[in-house]
Amino acid sequence: MARAGTLMAVAGAALLVRRAMRRRIEASPLWPMPALEEPVSGRPRSRALRLPVAARETVADGVVQLRLEGGRLPRWGPGAHVDLVLPSGLVRQYSLCGDPQDASSYTVAVRLVPGGRGGSREVHEQVREGMEIEVRGPRNRFPLVEAPGYLFVAGGIGITPILPMLRALPEGADLRLVYAGRTRASMPFLEELAKLGRDRVTVVEGRPDLDAPLADLPEGTAVYACGPDGLMAAVRERAPQVRLERFTARTVREGDAFELELRRSGRVLTVPADSTVLAAVRAELPNTVYSCEQGFCGTCRQRVLEGEVEHRDELLTDAERGDSMLICVSRARSGRLVLDM
Repeated sequence: MARAGTLMAVAGAALLVRRAMRRRIEASPLWPMPALEEPVSGRPRSRALRLPVAARETVADGVVQLRLEGGRLPRWGPGAHVDLVLPSGLVRQYSLCGDPQDASSYTVAVRLVPGGRGGSREVHEQVREGMEIEVRGPRNRFPLVEAPGYLFVAGGIGITPILPMLRALPEGADLRLVYAGRTRASMPFLEELAKLGRDRVTVVEGRPDLDAPLADLPEGTAVYACGPDGLMAAVRERAPQVRLERFTARTVREGDAFELELRRSGRVLTVPADSTVLAAVRAELPNTVYSCEQGFCGTCRQRVLEGEVEHRDELLTDAERGDSMLICVSRARSGRLVLDM
């Protein structure tokens, strides 16, 4: 009887934790912006705000945190990101890493990437307190789901979308975090993460050992990973059900060259196996607009008249993919595409 009573007490406590978890997740201020479904002149709509940079702080070696303040901002849930339109016009996507309960500000953290494409350098060198930044979103394609347990794997700045998830889970939630970086000095938010306890957080300098944490996961465990491609590939190899968030552009995978017709322009082009539709189009139509080149922002969206598309973007819905593509990353699945250009 005593053993049965103990088991019932444990089960009751677990049920209370699950209920608390559900309330916390459902109470997360998920207020999604209108879906980018109605194209305007071939481009997706976006709701944009101009917000002042209220604070700029260095939170780790090579990592700058920006807090953008406004009135009552569109609300968001853990895993969401916003697009920042930088002073040069570049559009870059950054995960929100602040408090979802704070409806008056957005917080992002940006690591300087010396060999990158310029966005992080612009944030570090040109964005200052008091400057206004155009903000689009938020959008969430990396949402926190309800689960009996969680394993989070973060590499470097990949901690940013995961941090609000850790804050959103109730105190008794079953969670573990593996956080890897080049050095501890380069890893932001270590002080806050230490409060979760050593039994929950493993901090690793260099490449983490993923075999142990990903072995024999309890059924139903939600696995989240964000960081460099190599780290995420290693996690996916061990846990195919993992939910991933990308921070780098997808590389152009080699494949077959294909024919591309630009119907309104009367041009027929060849897209090489190792290049993109965007590059081929801009060689003929140099004024073609684009921005992120990662399949996130939607600036290069074009209408597809004929052909089957291999979609590689992170933005379009299934319905939008029926007649559109982002030409910076997506390609032809068949041997020929016709665009309304």
